[in-house]
Amino acid sequence: MEEHSQDDIISLVNSIFDVSDFIKTEFSMEFRIEDFEFKSKFEQLARKLEGMSFACRLEQKDGGKFVIIQKFAIKKQRRWMKSSWTPRALFAIVITFVMIDGYHRTSGTNSIVEIGDPLEMAAVYTLSLLGILGIHELGHIVAAKVHRLKTTWPYFIPGLPVIGIPTFGAFIQSRGLTINREILFDVAIAGPIAGLVIAIIVSIYGAYTAPVLEADVVAEFIDDPRFNEWSMGEPLLMTASLAMFGKGGPGHEVIMTPIMFASWIGFLITFLNLLPAWQLDGGHMARTLLGPKLHRYATFGSIAILVLLNYWLMAILILIMSSKNPSAMPLDDISPLSRNRKLAYIGIIGLAILCAPLPSDFLPSFLP
Repeated sequence: MEEHSQDDIISLVNSIFDVSDFIKTEFSMEFRIEDFEFKSKFEQLARKLEGMSFACRLEQKDGGKFVIIQKFAIKKQRRWMKSSWTPRALFAIVITFVMIDGYHRTSGTNSIVEIGDPLEMAAVYTLSLLGILGIHELGHIVAAKVHRLKTTWPYFIPGLPVIGIPTFGAFIQSRGLTINREILFDVAIAGPIAGLVIAIIVSIYGAYTAPVLEADVVAEFIDDPRFNEWSMGEPLLMTASLAMFGKGGPGHEVIMTPIMFASWIGFLITFLNLLPAWQLDGGHMARTLLGPKLHRYATFGSIAILVLLNYWLMAILILIMSSKNPSAMPLDDISPLSRNRKLAYIGIIGLAILCAPLPSDFLPSFLP
């Protein structure tokens, strides 16, 4: 690989910026720039330097703006992460787990009220759930492509079928440097929005097809262990889906079919991702808007919300992970977020509330 000299770097920076001062330290080169419109120029420089195995960052100090450039070594991935078979194997495992979970849930529901062939319903359940998760990750990938940011393929995380949820979601890893706040924001917001659209479609279909038991039928199963009252909280978007078809009110019980459960998982994962915590999607968005200090407080606030909703395991996980690696750091942490993105974040807060698994006391009184 071609080695680039210090003179090459200096020449490149001077060709892009109006440089007023240059300082060379043992490990870096610092350029004081006087450009007012520096954002797009810095993005251009960062992309060129990345191809030369150099990284730059933009800092404001001593009353001026400095571009700081350092040589970087490409971080080696773990062997199992490098293999192209890893995401494929994980995806196959998750499909198997979701199918098993869907078959079990359908069989259990059929013992109360017939909803369909277990194998066919398991296939629809799998398509619904992995459709939500897959489109979520595809949203991230498309946004990253738009900003010329390389990523891995999605890694689906196997869950606990039958006794819990069959998958804990999916993630992608960036293979490039996040240049500024707007890129970080755009890639973060694209996934939850894309996945939520599919979750709403699945929820409406699930609400339409979900059977309803009248009060006298429910009374027959009141002591039956197969028929347990749903106690995991209900998102407002799911409540609205049921209300569209006159379901979910007092006097009858809506069966939580596998399709409805797929939408519930989709809403739950969207809610968790939209929390302004750690390096979740919502955490990345909050970090771009609030800065590192306020983002840390937002992370603690998110943990408190999870505790109130009785999601202790997720709260503890975020607490542990955020203490090790609190937030992403764009190379240009000076350029402010655009007004439209700030407004979009207000909408994100609203969507997080609509997706939250609220206890029954919080549910609105507009149900029929």
